[in-house]
Amino acid sequence: MQLKIMPKKKRLSAGRAPLMLFLCQMISALEVPLDPKLLEDLVQPPTITQQSPKDYIIDPRENIVIQCEAKGKPPPSFSWTRNGTHFDIDKDPLVTMKPGSGTLTINIMSEGKAETYEGVYQCTARNERGAAISNNIVIRPSRSPLWTKEKLEPITLRNGQSLVLPCRPPIGLPPPIIFWMDNSFQRLPQSERVSQGLNGDLYFSNVLPEDTREDYICYARFNHTQTIQQKQPISVKVISVDELNDTIAANLSDTEFYGAKSHRQRPPTFLTPDGNTSRKEELRGNVLSLECIAEGLPTPIIYWIKEDGTLPINRTFYRNFKKTLQIVQVTEADSGNYQCIAKNSLGAIHHTISVTVKAAPYWIIAPQNLVLSPEEDGTLICRANGNPKPRISWLSNGVPIEIAPDDPSRKIDGDTIIFSKVQERSSAVYQCNASNEYGYLLANAFVNVLAEPPRILTSANTLYQVIANRPALLDCAFFGSPLPAIEWFKDAKGSALREDIYVLHENGTLEIPVAQKDSTGTYTCVARNKLGMAKNDVHLEIKDPTRIIKQPEYAVVQRGSTVSFECKVKHDHTLIPTVTWLKDHGELPNDGRFTVDKDYLVVADVNDDDGGTYTCVANTTLDNVSASAVLSVVAPTPTPAPIYDVPNPPFDLELTDQLDRSVQLSWTPGDDNNSPITKFIIEYEDAMHEPGLWHHQAEVPGTQTTAQLKLSPYVNYSFRVMAENNLGRSLPSEASEQYLTKAAEPDKNPTAVEGLGSEPDNLVITWKPLNGFESNGPGLQYKVSWRQKDGDDEWTSVVVANVSKYIVSGTPTFVPYLIKVQALNDAGFAPEPAAVMGHSGEDLPMVAPGNVHVNVVNSTLAEVHWDPVPLKSIRGHLQGYRIYYWKAQSSLTRNRRHIEKKILTFQGSKTHGMLPGLEPFSHYTLNVRVVNGKGEGPASPDKVFNTPEGVPSAPSSLKIVNPTLDSLTLEWEPPSHPNGILTEYTLKYQPINSTHELGPLVDLKIPANKTRWILKNLNISTRYKFYFYAQTAAGSGSQITEEAITTVDEAMASRQVDIATQGWFIGLMCAVALLILILLIVCFVRRNKGGKYPVKEKEDAHADPEIQPMKEDDGTFGEYSDAEDHKPLKKGSRTPSDRTVKKEDSDDSLVDYGEGVNGQFNEDGSFIGQYSGKKEKEPAEGNESSEAPSPVNAMNSFV
Repeated sequence: MQLKIMPKKKRLSAGRAPLMLFLCQMISALEVPLDPKLLEDLVQPPTITQQSPKDYIIDPRENIVIQCEAKGKPPPSFSWTRNGTHFDIDKDPLVTMKPGSGTLTINIMSEGKAETYEGVYQCTARNERGAAISNNIVIRPSRSPLWTKEKLEPITLRNGQSLVLPCRPPIGLPPPIIFWMDNSFQRLPQSERVSQGLNGDLYFSNVLPEDTREDYICYARFNHTQTIQQKQPISVKVISVDELNDTIAANLSDTEFYGAKSHRQRPPTFLTPDGNTSRKEELRGNVLSLECIAEGLPTPIIYWIKEDGTLPINRTFYRNFKKTLQIVQVTEADSGNYQCIAKNSLGAIHHTISVTVKAAPYWIIAPQNLVLSPEEDGTLICRANGNPKPRISWLSNGVPIEIAPDDPSRKIDGDTIIFSKVQERSSAVYQCNASNEYGYLLANAFVNVLAEPPRILTSANTLYQVIANRPALLDCAFFGSPLPAIEWFKDAKGSALREDIYVLHENGTLEIPVAQKDSTGTYTCVARNKLGMAKNDVHLEIKDPTRIIKQPEYAVVQRGSTVSFECKVKHDHTLIPTVTWLKDHGELPNDGRFTVDKDYLVVADVNDDDGGTYTCVANTTLDNVSASAVLSVVAPTPTPAPIYDVPNPPFDLELTDQLDRSVQLSWTPGDDNNSPITKFIIEYEDAMHEPGLWHHQAEVPGTQTTAQLKLSPYVNYSFRVMAENNLGRSLPSEASEQYLTKAAEPDKNPTAVEGLGSEPDNLVITWKPLNGFESNGPGLQYKVSWRQKDGDDEWTSVVVANVSKYIVSGTPTFVPYLIKVQALNDAGFAPEPAAVMGHSGEDLPMVAPGNVHVNVVNSTLAEVHWDPVPLKSIRGHLQGYRIYYWKAQSSLTRNRRHIEKKILTFQGSKTHGMLPGLEPFSHYTLNVRVVNGKGEGPASPDKVFNTPEGVPSAPSSLKIVNPTLDSLTLEWEPPSHPNGILTEYTLKYQPINSTHELGPLVDLKIPANKTRWILKNLNISTRYKFYFYAQTAAGSGSQITEEAITTVDEAMASRQVDIATQGWFIGLMCAVALLILILLIVCFVRRNKGGKYPVKEKEDAHADPEIQPMKEDDGTFGEYSDAEDHKPLKKGSRTPSDRTVKKEDSDDSLVDYGEGVNGQFNEDGSFIGQYSGKKEKEPAEGNESSEAPSPVNAMNSFV
């Protein structure tokens, strides 16, 4: 709370007496500080803090709550008036007042009606110092009445006419919000042509056929009760000229018809407002809404201007497609004439609206609370304005001042009350009422006359910390009535101030413009008035300023390099600074290239974007300082090129903090050779156990030059350090001094402990011994312990030298043992080791598998089953079972001959297995043995089984010898693998004609004991294809194929050749060729005319993929084609001289290409035969021969 004293600062000169600073009292009001402790003790008239609005519209479905809250000391009591008379709430059971408050709750939800409690309410808060009153609160329940019943006739109008759909909503409280929707609750689209007016009506500047609908519905939403009322739907039908003429035609003559133009264009006219001028009145502070809606065709556009003025830029808004002009926070200056102009291509029209802005009362100076001490003077001012000018009236404690108790210290002068030499009884609450025809203002302001001794409100012993050479402000907030005088003293002895360095502020604050170290001390503030005195001590500490003693410096660096800025800060030792780096006055980029370490900012791999101003900001709780430097990034200079290399070796290694298990190593880095060191690698040498051999010890970051190293006992350490950058690793540093650690017991025991017997009666215990580094001291030995796992024997132990094996003899065969190996040296034993399990030595199994039986699955596969042997008889780790089997004799010849035995091993405890790859029709013998780690056990008794017959392999060879005119001789060798008893041979053969088509297939059975066969009665000079295979009882084997030709009758050949060389024969062939050429030309001409011939339809139906349509680009035929035109035969090899043809050497035949012997040409040259040459019915390996026929064969075929 400020005390209004001297308008200017007062400087006090130093003197020999203690410094005394006084506050002089002015003739003004004393303000009460908002200090909670002070307000608790001070007597204060009531003040209204919360009240309901003047015009209070309530929801009739909820309880009525009329607020009235007030504060005062002592707490005020509350009373109410209703319609100007006292409202006794105790007599109405539905009305309750909130305890400690004046707020009323009227419970109309249980019973009663809201209309019963309509009226004007006013609250009065009263205590011993006066009475404050609330505004007149007008209570009215909200209303949302239904639409009146009305019958709405459908509206029919011509395309282009204007239309207004009236809404006329019911009068509600408060007025409803109007909007138009359809039956689907979708808002109707609005535009410059169709829009809703301020009165809720829907205006059409001109209608279109799409405006036709039966559900134009006006809705009224009453927000206070959250209800929506709906008007009856309005039906609108827009008819075009054609529809109108159809309607008129039945009743009118032709001369009355409408022309072709459906609607006539017209200049604008206003639908609202009416006439050329209108008037509008609005209250100050409200929203001024002016509306003009015009009709016309084309649709008019609306413009707004203000006569003799401009529209306010920031307060003017256009709504509803510029048909509504709104000015918010309207003032008296907005009065005047406003013009709206409606314009289309046929003309313009304007309307002038004369606006008058009236004003309900508003404050110029509202009366303020007045706190006076006895005998003081003061004033209350109540100044308001409005249009018309409001009338000012005063009340005292809610009573018109004309009839209030007289107060000689009070004088009324219009809007001002003047108080002179007030006394405590002058305390009261005054009300100022400013009213005109548009409203009123009511303000409460109390006059509180207090006689209070001084109080200092600043906390005692407050500590002020100030940076040297800056102003120091020491607070002394105070209160008292009459207004106290303030005095300041420095230190308890009242130090004299010899210099003019102090400034006194009117609120009691002492200012030291330039605080120095000697300003530190205790300052005392003393407040005095005629009723008493109060004092308070505060303390001042002067701190050293924060300074940047090493500022970042301007830097020019090349792209890709690293730059660092240094910022070293010096500060008061009692303050903790924080250093922040900024780039271009913003945060550093979130980039790992930017690192802040102690006093440095380092930017690695600099790029062009890194250029700018870098600022170091040092903050403490009292001050902050900053320093900046500019970074310029330039392109790398081509010469001289920097030399990049691995770092130079570190040097100056030093060992410190030497303990039994650790030591600190420090070093000095070598030159990084233009590539920052990323890490240091530390290695050690154990000169005692492994001299000359260096081991990895540790790695540390490249910014670190010390390392705390963990050590092992009884090691003579030397260390060396290597530096590493992006280019590689440096040479090692010179070795450090040696450091021998003390001996200690081993930290660990041997690893990889195993127990395996090498003989049936021993146990070999092995382990991986510790190395010298792990021994931790001299005299390394091992304590080996063992006992049977399943017995109750005690551990047997022996200490052995530094070896890796110990053999225990005389053990039973294959018995589990528990084994431990513990390290020890001259200093003691290692920790107790964990026991591992091993076994004594294995011996060969004693028992053979029993109940061996064989299940023959097929001619090449058998399944063997056996019973497992007892575990005790295995005498070792079970590896599996092994089957020996061999083919003892042939079932065909019964000639015994020895063959190599085959072996199959089945892992684990399996009791069955499959024998694959057996030979059919064979006699096999097998036995089974169990296998452990030592070897095989005895064999089971031999088991004999036979495999059934299988199909034979193909005959070993097939030759055709001695060809004659009508016979061929076949010779062959039996199959190399008969796989059974041959029952017979099957020979199939068929002729091949000159067009490579196969003839009928002949099937012939030949006894199995034959190896030669003569075929007779064959065709002369004919090629035959043969298929030959053997058979057993199991079926037919693979076949072998061959081709051969019977010989030619030389006399007939001679005749045929002679005919072919005769002139008449040659002429006949030429005539036939010419005829075929003419037929082809006729076909081509007919095809070009779009005609089809029979074969085309058949080809279309079969969609033979071998037949392609004629290509339009080259004019070639495509309806059919000889296979030879598009698919030339593969060249086949001719039959070898020995007439033996391998099955993979045969060639393609014409059969594959769809040509048959039945094809022939009809009269127009088209091919009418079926593409159905007989296919090969029997499977034959390989392709047929494509050997060309001789001229004789061609002649035979032609004839």
